Amino acid sequence: MANLCPCGSGEYYENCCGPIIKGEIAAPTAERLMRSRYTAFTLADGEYLMKSWHPRTRDLNEKESIRKWAKSVKWIGLQIRGKQAGGENDLTGIVSFRARFLEKGKINQIIEESVFEKIDGNWVYVTGKHD
Repeated sequence: MANLCPCGSGEYYENCCGPIIKGEIAAPTAERLMRSRYTAFTLADGEYLMKSWHPRTRDLNEKESIRKWAKSVKWIGLQIRGKQAGGENDLTGIVSFRARFLEKGKINQIIEESVFEKIDGNWVYVTGKHD
């Protein structure tokens, strides 16, 4: 049975974030990379989160703590709030989002404006500014 993708696109995981996370295809846009990273958080996939993070700004020592935290919460949903550039022909992009999750019985959220960059034709997360 096919499952809808956690990213909220309305597509099935196998046709949405699955191929990106598995490395079968590259994310065509910054938004698609953002959605795949959210999905990777719901799966506690630390490997993909590190791989899709810019080498200049990622801390590989954080992989296990990120994985443990992502696994400890129940992800509720992703809302894309806006985007600037980040299209197939762009080299940079910004995606604003809200990710909601349940942690220790309380609903929390991350509101962030994420910066993405293309390296060798692949989108990567650079950094984010939280509201």
